[in-house]
Amino acid sequence: MPITRSSGTQPAQAVAETSAGLVAAVGRSYFPIALVARLPYAMMVVGVLTLVVAARGSLGLGGLTSAVAGLGTAIFGPLIGAAADRLGQRRVVLVAGVSNSLVLLIMTLVVYGPLPNAVLLALAFLIGATAPQVSPMSRSRLVGIISTKIDPECRARVFSGTMAYESAADEMIFVFGPMIVGVLAAAIGPAAAVIGASGLALIFVSAFALHRSAAVVTVSSGQDADRAPLSEMIRPALITVLVGVFGIGLFFGTTLTSLTSLMADLGQAERAGLVYGVMGIGSASLALAAGTFPLRFTLRARWLVFAMIMVLGAVAFAGVRTVPAAIVVLLVLGVGIGPTLVTQFSLAAERSPRGRSATVMTTVGSGVVVGQATASAITGRLAEQVGTDAAMLAPLAAAVVIAGAGLVNRFLTPTRPV
Repeated sequence: MPITRSSGTQPAQAVAETSAGLVAAVGRSYFPIALVARLPYAMMVVGVLTLVVAARGSLGLGGLTSAVAGLGTAIFGPLIGAAADRLGQRRVVLVAGVSNSLVLLIMTLVVYGPLPNAVLLALAFLIGATAPQVSPMSRSRLVGIISTKIDPECRARVFSGTMAYESAADEMIFVFGPMIVGVLAAAIGPAAAVIGASGLALIFVSAFALHRSAAVVTVSSGQDADRAPLSEMIRPALITVLVGVFGIGLFFGTTLTSLTSLMADLGQAERAGLVYGVMGIGSASLALAAGTFPLRFTLRARWLVFAMIMVLGAVAFAGVRTVPAAIVVLLVLGVGIGPTLVTQFSLAAERSPRGRSATVMTTVGSGVVVGQATASAITGRLAEQVGTDAAMLAPLAAAVVIAGAGLVNRFLTPTRPV
């Protein structure tokens, strides 16, 4: 759903008033509910991997299981988005959340039993297939509300700030979600994280589904006549964004897995999640700051600038061998990740075909989980078979994918403001 960009700079007071108008339009309870409701999605891949490794004693099986969960998300995430565009978010998200909660609970029961590994893989696929798509659904709702409820003169600024917040929320969840899994697994047991994700899905995803803001999306995009054909999604500009977000997922997975291998070599494996969480500090801060960037600092330029920071940071990360050095480099990497993800989701929103906002957002959002799951499995095997030094190079490969997609985006849009 395109958002028209104003050429001027809105006064701070006007922007603040308009942002307050957005909060009033969605309700004050919306943002905390939508934030917590994202957690099950972020805990899913790492939680399942941790549980399977602990219960079955196989890192290879754990990586394969998490990869299959990512495959389920890749296949069914966009279908959930398409169903939301057709039927409205309320019933689609509610069914997905309840189903996901149930399958997660079943996994905790089956994994310790005598059933074969094939059953675990099937359950992992169902976990991914029913994963609540809260983040992309939230973006779709807010874009729809901004397009219909906010003064046209202020939409560009409010849109930029909203995408910055949404991406900062994702950053916090995708960085701290694995950390929460690690803390629960260490303090209570590996099943605790998966059971916790199940409870969050049942309570908060359901609350998100039933929130009054869902009705706005249903009204604005529920009619067949208002939807563009799906073929309009197969455009180079949109596919480039998908590749870039997939690269972000690869970066998350390669960084966490290689860092875990390094921390294990240092005899501090249990602290890997805490050290990894440092990346979220710079990431979330810069993601929020992206809303204040001047409009002349175009989205295509932001992607390239911050992707290069990630590339340089990944080069430094490959040479890290101590915890203090890892903390410093992860802070730098966070500076690059946050604004890059904001930019990618902003581009996805602007390039969404008419009436296909939820479909596009779930497709793009699935790219993060699929990339994370794929990278976790591959990097884990690389660390086991070749060593930590080789695994530490994996984030650089992911950063190159992100920068390469940004470069392609630059040439696909040589004269436009995005």
